[in-house]
Amino acid sequence: MRTIKLVLILTVITTNYMLGQQKQNSVATENNNTMKTYVIERNIPGAGDLTAEQLKGISQTSCAVLKEMGPKIEWQHSYVTGDKVYCVYKAENKSLIEEHAKKGGFPANSISEIATTISPATAEL
Repeated sequence: MRTIKLVLILTVITTNYMLGQQKQNSVATENNNTMKTYVIERNIPGAGDLTAEQLKGISQTSCAVLKEMGPKIEWQHSYVTGDKVYCVYKAENKSLIEEHAKKGGFPANSISEIATTISPATAEL
């Protein structure tokens, strides 16, 4: 009898956990479906010469602002070149990108929504 109760309790706990996971996954999928991808061009003279410590500080500032702004904007990654930084973000709209730049004190010289992505694999389609 005790074993049956334990099995029933574990079944209920497992079922509730799985339902919670499904709900979390559907929210994440919904967010990704409503968010667009943007590339931001930031003119930062000497960006390619920034030290690892300086880049870390910039990243920490960006992450702090993103945390404050909530889940409707995400930083994917950035490319640092000589005098520019190209950042890839997901956001519900362009104004969130502009707000992030303003709050973080970052330039956002150009913000472009990505229409599609191609790669060498595209040639094989």
